[in-house]
Amino acid sequence: MVRPVVYNGPEVRTLEDVVSVELRRIDPVTVEVLRNALPAIADEMSVDLQRTAYNMMIYEVRDYCCGILDPQGRLVAQNIGGVSHFVADLGVVVKDGIRRYGLDGFAPGDVIITNHQRVAGQHLNNICIYTPFFHDGELCAFPIVRAHWVDVGGQSTGFGAGDQVPDPWAEGLQLDQIKIYEGGVPNETLLRLLCDNIRFPESSMGDMRGQIAACTLAQRHLSDLYRRYGTETIQEATEEIFDQTERRCRLAVDELPDGTYEADSVYDNDGVELDKPVEVKVRVMVSGSDMTIDLTGCSLERKGGINARTLAAPYIAYKAFTQPLDPVNEGSFRALTVDIQEGNFMMARFPAPMSGWSRVLSTVVDTIVKALSRAVPHRAPAAHFGLVGHSLSFFGRDSVSGRRFLMQTAEGGGWGARPGVDGESASVSVCQGDVRNSPIETIELKAPVRVESRALRPDSGGAGEFRGGLGMDIRMRNLVEGAWTLSNRGRRRQPPWGLFGGGDGATAESFAQETGAPEMRREDPARKVMPAGSLVILRSAGGGGWGDPFARDSARVRADVLEGHVSIAAAAHDYGVVIDPTTFAVDEAATRTLRPRDALAAKEK
Repeated sequence: MVRPVVYNGPEVRTLEDVVSVELRRIDPVTVEVLRNALPAIADEMSVDLQRTAYNMMIYEVRDYCCGILDPQGRLVAQNIGGVSHFVADLGVVVKDGIRRYGLDGFAPGDVIITNHQRVAGQHLNNICIYTPFFHDGELCAFPIVRAHWVDVGGQSTGFGAGDQVPDPWAEGLQLDQIKIYEGGVPNETLLRLLCDNIRFPESSMGDMRGQIAACTLAQRHLSDLYRRYGTETIQEATEEIFDQTERRCRLAVDELPDGTYEADSVYDNDGVELDKPVEVKVRVMVSGSDMTIDLTGCSLERKGGINARTLAAPYIAYKAFTQPLDPVNEGSFRALTVDIQEGNFMMARFPAPMSGWSRVLSTVVDTIVKALSRAVPHRAPAAHFGLVGHSLSFFGRDSVSGRRFLMQTAEGGGWGARPGVDGESASVSVCQGDVRNSPIETIELKAPVRVESRALRPDSGGAGEFRGGLGMDIRMRNLVEGAWTLSNRGRRRQPPWGLFGGGDGATAESFAQETGAPEMRREDPARKVMPAGSLVILRSAGGGGWGDPFARDSARVRADVLEGHVSIAAAAHDYGVVIDPTTFAVDEAATRTLRPRDALAAKEK
């Protein structure tokens, strides 16, 4: 057996140790000013990037994050709404760059680009740009932006190469801690090489300049802060912020009952070995203010591209149970220990294919939540639709205008219900932060497609006393020949599960019908060229329900029927509520015959 490796163990082991840390001399007002000023810089980086980016994945979908790290590679601040599954993978990039160049190997005006999977294993479209910040000749910070480029060569066009590329070389360009600017001087040869190997160089190079501009903006604001407060004060305040954040997280964990909580689930397959599910097995150990998340029972590296190299899933789950609304920084995870071994599919070793790296992360987060539902049933939601996003892309060249085009959008699904609240509908995954789908107007403006409908998907939310959120039903038709990719593989054999008697959400579906074809086919096209007039349909999964469906108030079931969220047939079958199809009134007598007396009595009690 491969021995587990402990990642990110705590610096201090008990809540008492943290509380007893000697207070620093820095005054609390200055700490509060800097606690807000540093994330504000990351937020301004985000706005700047969004305004200057060239591709829809950044300025519409918002598939990026902006951060500030210290010279040790510790996360000082990340923008609000930044993609959640990037939170664990900024520091490792900067630490790797420091190992490559040494702290004295950076100079003002340097710009480093990297996407290599040996460090933070993701698909190669996720490009990191970072710059060193100096004050009075001393290296003080690294502003960094990770953003999704539409193309990095190989099979990467759109949302990436998918699950079936054999290795990273087939996926696209691998950029390993390369200085594209040194001392403010661009490496023109390297930039020309990038342009020559990217299908949409105007977009990718424009995004690169936007990332550099965001880092430059951060340097300007950091310079103002350091001139005002000085290096020593900012360093002391940062350490105090880390400690206070850790203390808050420990206080939250300390409220959980001590114990070991386990759960498991499966993800359908890796895209290559179709009959071999990906196993997710989780053990969460709570002891006082310490939490350990053990993932060593999960599947090992797979042949398909669902491998990753990240701690994002346990970080996201831990943040959700501790301080979900507070700004994120290094202190947010110092009290968390993650047990995971090298060779686990989430800690894969280069060159394992990682082009579909994010597909399973949402399922892992849901499984951790499922385990903790045994400790805090009043706080845990049922499973949500379980993909990082249902992505659609369409690209090609318009034969009439001669213009190259690329359309992208990431569609959401249903979230799991939780005690007292129905699940959210048509929302992006827990791993996606402030990501959203592309507006219909922008889609039709940027590419020769027609969006025939984008609507909530009836009966997709899991039944329960509190109903799961609804998935989406999207229909698009291409007006010229082009290549479609519908990334919809996910919870099909394993639907989004309900909790405490709640029903499962509907599984995802996708279809394609080429012009002239007699019928619609269930299909997951990947870069499939389809003639003009073809139709694609994506139906995203719903969220799981929470609690006994027969305990749901009949008036709420009727309201769901009136809104089109639940059909009359499903109201009777799943909830035991009979609705008159003419008057839409609840047939109380028929309902009483369908609903068991003990469920009604429990509801009345």
